[in-house]
Amino acid sequence: MDTLEQSNSLKFWPASHVITEEAEFGLAQTAAGNRLAVLAQAEWPALLSFEGEASELGGRTLLLGHASERNAAALRTQLPWLRPQLLGLRTSAGLGDRLGLATPGHVRAMRAAGGPLTAIFAQQSIREMTRTSRSPQQVMDDAMWGIFQEGWRAGFGADADHLKTPADIDACLAAGYTFYTIDPGDHVNDQAETSSLADLRAAAEQLPREVQPDASGLLDRSFEVAGQTLRFDELTLYRAAVKYGRAVAHVAAMYQHLCQAAGDRPYELEVSVDETNLPTSHAEHLYFASELRRLGVEWVSLAPRFVGRFEKAAEYISPEGQLGETSAFEVSFRLHAQIARQFGPYKLSLHTGSDKFSIYAIAARETHGQVHLKTAGTSYLEALRTVAAVSPALFLEIYAFARDRYEADRVSYHVSGRLERAPLPEAVSQADLPGLLNQFDARQILHVTFGSVLTARGADGLLRFYPRLMHILRNQPEQYAANLERHFLRHLAPFVTHG
Repeated sequence: MDTLEQSNSLKFWPASHVITEEAEFGLAQTAAGNRLAVLAQAEWPALLSFEGEASELGGRTLLLGHASERNAAALRTQLPWLRPQLLGLRTSAGLGDRLGLATPGHVRAMRAAGGPLTAIFAQQSIREMTRTSRSPQQVMDDAMWGIFQEGWRAGFGADADHLKTPADIDACLAAGYTFYTIDPGDHVNDQAETSSLADLRAAAEQLPREVQPDASGLLDRSFEVAGQTLRFDELTLYRAAVKYGRAVAHVAAMYQHLCQAAGDRPYELEVSVDETNLPTSHAEHLYFASELRRLGVEWVSLAPRFVGRFEKAAEYISPEGQLGETSAFEVSFRLHAQIARQFGPYKLSLHTGSDKFSIYAIAARETHGQVHLKTAGTSYLEALRTVAAVSPALFLEIYAFARDRYEADRVSYHVSGRLERAPLPEAVSQADLPGLLNQFDARQILHVTFGSVLTARGADGLLRFYPRLMHILRNQPEQYAANLERHFLRHLAPFVTHG
């Protein structure tokens, strides 16, 4: 009986070939792009779940179809390792993909890193989905096709990232996500940091009743953590409650909605307060965790706002503004990690985690491996690195456009890159173009303008850059995957070595 691999007309990604009792599956490389191939007896009922063109091969039906939403759903039904799962407290890394083509490179980086790491391959915030005109289902399916292509069977999670509304939760539940990151940053009151006790008392009276300071039971309590005493005197408690009380209430409400909407579907929760202006003190961390627990919230990881600056596409910056100087971070993070162990356990999550190479070993060591790394946009930068090598003219066009868009697009990001410090397009030789992606200011300029680049239209109304960029990446899959593997292995290896 003929098999898919014996088909003379099709070339398959070798790792995608799967044989089950009922059928064979593979991902074929064609001039028009990847196609799903299913080979089974014509009377196999599940064959009707797939869509595509049917032909005969060795007495069985060969179905060749697009990487469509319907085929993705049908394939997940047949191959359970293509369905996301819970990750729990295992060391994990989220590898976001804004273009839908990065997962093969991510998988290769995970394989190269080895060790106890688990991966989240489907990850994108609602904000990023809006900017890239993608849906939760598209993000999920794109990751799944990459996992299928590479034959990854070690399990993975799917992160519905930075959710702010119940509608966000519902959209991601419908697409099968398993990891829900609630972002209550809009409800954090940073003014509490410098308010007087009298002003804090007045502000506390306006909080929802369930998170007013007297409801917490923390007043005048002390906790011993790693040899230090965290005491909730009136000023400490009221400051924490006014700063984070509404955020706690929002998380609790979102969690209750998730519980009810999910029904018997599995899920786990992450809470993120990292996108705020001021660091989360150790007492505030303990307050936040204590209040979440009191209100019945169960979570697997928490992302406080750590000391220093976590800028996009840049190395960690110390509170004093020094690139890669970690002494203050290490001292502060050690106590945060102990709080997470002592009052959890739960993982600490490093958001805006791309390129923070100096802190990875510290985070893995101090958490005893109970840590989650969240990266996202630098997969797009590696796509641009691929474009710079293949089509310098297109890369320069994108760079010039990004410079024009930077001041507007940077508003919603924590970045300090400056246009006047980034090389002008005409001053960069073709051989030096990839080096722009290593220059601090140019890198941030290219990073935060991704949405504008991907959705920009010319005077004719047609997309200006997106079709050409995607054409290059689809025709240079190995070069793009190699760039991704090299880049992300630098991120992942410290968590294997020091976890």
